[in-house]
Amino acid sequence: MSPSPSRLTVAQALVRFLAAQYTERDGTRHRLIAGTWGIFGHGNVAGVGQALLEYGDVMPYHQGRNEQAMVHAAVGHARQLNRLSAQAVTTSIGPGATNLVTGAALATINRLPVLLLPGDYFAGHAADPLLQQLEHPVEADVSVNDTLRPVSRYFDRVTRPEQLIPSALHAMRVLADPAETGAVTLALPQDVQAEAYDWPGEFFAERVWHVRRPVPDPCELEEAARAVRAAARPLIVAGGGVHHSEAEDALRALADATGIPVASTQAGKGALRHDHPADLGGIGHTGTAVADELARTADLVIGVGTRYSDFTTASGTLFQHPDVRFVNLNITAFDAHKLSARTVVADARAGLTALTGALAGHRVDAAYEAEYRAGKERWEQVVEAAYRAADENAVPTQTQVLGALDAVVQDTDVVINAAGSLPGDLHKLWRARSPRQYHLEYGYSCMGYEIPAAVGVQQAAPDTAVWALVGDGTYLMMPTEIVTAVQEGLPVNLVLLQNHGYASIGGLSESVGGERFGTAYRYRAADGTFTGAPLPVDLAANAGSLGMDVLRAGTVRELREALAAARASNRPTCVYVETDPAPTAPPAEAWWDVPVAETASREAAVAARERYDRSVTARRRHL
Repeated sequence: MSPSPSRLTVAQALVRFLAAQYTERDGTRHRLIAGTWGIFGHGNVAGVGQALLEYGDVMPYHQGRNEQAMVHAAVGHARQLNRLSAQAVTTSIGPGATNLVTGAALATINRLPVLLLPGDYFAGHAADPLLQQLEHPVEADVSVNDTLRPVSRYFDRVTRPEQLIPSALHAMRVLADPAETGAVTLALPQDVQAEAYDWPGEFFAERVWHVRRPVPDPCELEEAARAVRAAARPLIVAGGGVHHSEAEDALRALADATGIPVASTQAGKGALRHDHPADLGGIGHTGTAVADELARTADLVIGVGTRYSDFTTASGTLFQHPDVRFVNLNITAFDAHKLSARTVVADARAGLTALTGALAGHRVDAAYEAEYRAGKERWEQVVEAAYRAADENAVPTQTQVLGALDAVVQDTDVVINAAGSLPGDLHKLWRARSPRQYHLEYGYSCMGYEIPAAVGVQQAAPDTAVWALVGDGTYLMMPTEIVTAVQEGLPVNLVLLQNHGYASIGGLSESVGGERFGTAYRYRAADGTFTGAPLPVDLAANAGSLGMDVLRAGTVRELREALAAARASNRPTCVYVETDPAPTAPPAEAWWDVPVAETASREAAVAARERYDRSVTARRRHL
């Protein structure tokens, strides 16, 4: 017998429905929607807000301070749980809804699930124009929520109660699909949210969404294995798909069996532990010398779960062997076909396991193994030099901050970063010790991601030490969720580096002839440039005013002590350090294409254009 229907509002029905959704992979279940973030205003306070109050026993609610930050927190949560669990985000109409766009773009670019529930205007147009409503003179069905269409993997505006049933099911399908997932938007007109309807009981029944592991097509697998056997210098590029699939053990088994070396993208770093003999570290513009040297001479590149961004390919200049070919193992055909590759469209773990079987008895030449292992040893000496501080009582450089943190963290700790100069230093230097330790958001490289993402990761892994690494530029973008960490009792650790400006963009500006214009946080000088004294801001005091415990470190020794104290604390803690701007990171091993002015009067730009014209000649189209 079917369950009896229930008369509920649309918002109440949606919350009840979401509370009954689960994912399952490899026999393990997760709540598909583990909780809902929300900031309330007109457009959701009397609809979704009331429903969350009504059903608080089955749907946890988290209070955010900024709508974009709530999406970042949800993304951090989903990434930590391998995309098997997501969170929802509800907002009011108007600014609350449009604040979601940046977070949605980040989620979709990184293929990470989040459910967005922005409020919308009255579907019945009873009171047009509403407060905060955008009026369009010829398209009355347009609202600001339409800005979420291009950054969502699924979008619908629920204008009738019965429409919620198919829309909600489609939303869950996309969130749980490893090939399709990303931001999903259900725009909810505020009058419809409050409208009652007689819902079929089946809508609220527990539903389990199986997260599939598609296996390789036999023909594709055979061709891939044939290509690997024929290659003299194969190289694996491990992307984020390795982590999402929990394929780290399968990748290690392939590397152990064949001796094929592994380089990693920002999203894939940690796919092999840093001390595995085949792990070469990062690849591309921010990669290691050994990884980039092998990439230039590789005759076969095996991409696993990677999108091949410009940082990975050095803007098309990295893979220089005249006969280089590609084999791409990816769960999406869209990514598998990049660089004119032979494709293996499959789950990363299933594909790697099958490929290892198909390569039984095959191993790369011993001289090739000896070559990359020697290169790995040389790079380890570079890391040691960057981390080492000759004077424990000196102000630390940025790489020495990383060295001090490296000495404090344990294997299970999670280190989060997204933007500035830290991603490059981390990609080159960080010794990833476990699959989830290295959490770099570099698909969108969004300033402000780190602190809210740390909140989401800490929610997903409450017994794990979580570190958000930010510079002063990123901190000023979005410190708001410090308050959320304090409110939720989450002991996130914030390492705040003060370098008085946009250090990363300053360096880039100098390299492309921009002369660091507009990148320093300083007073305006008499000549109109920002070259005066540093601004008298105290970001440590700001973090303290938001509820964090703050530890100030002025020397390398004090920094080590502060990091150890922060890790031992059960409170949200900020370690604040002003860094020595002296460059101690190794330079870029590969190019990145940032076009330079073709004509200019200033010498710096003219010289930069000459360098650009020389570099761009190395670009290849792989056909």
